[in-house]
Amino acid sequence: MFSIVPMQARHVEEVARLEQICFSTPWSADSLQRELDTPGAAFFVAENEAGVPIGYVGTHIVLDEGYIANLAVHPDYRRRGVAGALLRHLEALAARRELAFWSLEVRESNAAAIRLYTRHGYMVTGRRPGFYRAPAEDALLMTRRFE
Repeated sequence: MFSIVPMQARHVEEVARLEQICFSTPWSADSLQRELDTPGAAFFVAENEAGVPIGYVGTHIVLDEGYIANLAVHPDYRRRGVAGALLRHLEALAARRELAFWSLEVRESNAAAIRLYTRHGYMVTGRRPGFYRAPAEDALLMTRRFE
């Protein structure tokens, strides 16, 4: 069981640890802390019954455009609906904010994430050559449009 809540200062250190587990170039705790005060940033945490972050999603919204900067789920909680719940939370946010779309980049080798995004209505709309480092890899640009 988990719940999705807005990211708060109390979550930052655990979310930074989650970043280190999930990404080769993780965001620092300082970077995450700054996002709490960044206009247009909307970060949400999936937390377990003890209030410990097990996943999170970070976004930026400008006018009617949404960009998903990061989505991460702790390996022990993958394939339990956490990422899907975070994406559904963003769908509801898009409806409230009347967003035209969400877009994101994903490593082209990350088949599990690509399947997840595709199941949630995202389509490949482009490629960013050499976007990722450590290891170097192209990114697929995926977009979910709303009417």
